[in-house]
Amino acid sequence: MTRRLFWEDMYMKEFDAKVLSVDGPKVVLDQTAFNPRGGGLVSDLGKLGGVDLVEALKEGEEVVHLVKFPDIVRTGESVHCVLDWERRYRIMRMHTAAHILSAVVNAETGALITGNQISPDESRVDLDLEQFDREKVTRYIEMVNEAVRRGLEVKTFFMAREEALAMPGMVKLAKAMPPSVEMLRIVQIGDVDTQADGGVHVKNTKEIGEVVGLKIENKGRSNRRLHFTVR
Repeated sequence: MTRRLFWEDMYMKEFDAKVLSVDGPKVVLDQTAFNPRGGGLVSDLGKLGGVDLVEALKEGEEVVHLVKFPDIVRTGESVHCVLDWERRYRIMRMHTAAHILSAVVNAETGALITGNQISPDESRVDLDLEQFDREKVTRYIEMVNEAVRRGLEVKTFFMAREEALAMPGMVKLAKAMPPSVEMLRIVQIGDVDTQADGGVHVKNTKEIGEVVGLKIENKGRSNRRLHFTVR
């Protein structure tokens, strides 16, 4: 299984790795700091052995890297990889902001997340709510920013699946459960939110900056979509 360096150090900007296999555009490394697409997060981008990384994705327990010119990368070689750090850091800020937002709305309304998309420039969270007006959104966003300004520490750790799922509020996704593995990765944001999550985050909420609500969409009965960004 590919060693996930992005779990060990989410601020790693470059790294060296050994190429385990090349299959068409798919490259598997023995370790990677490229966070793959999944859980609503877009893939990291950057350079792998000097060639452009098109996308990183998960295939079973492996992280597969899709590269533009695979014929340059050879099995058994060592490659130097560099992340598009500006993009990654914005994703980290957006992702932590999304967790706080979902926690605030869940605490206020009991609503669960029905979908999300975390991107560098604009993100969205879908919530199982019937009513979600501009006045309420403004209040929730201010509550999120109050939490951000408190400078809450963001911790990650692993916990036995059975123990984690017995904790109230650990799962905030509607009709979805964490993967069936013995140990779950947990992300804890101060006293605001604790949930199972495999993505990348900032170390402190002050790094987020300011969360700005952009627009609300009605996506059907009991499904409201909130677009937001950070600045």
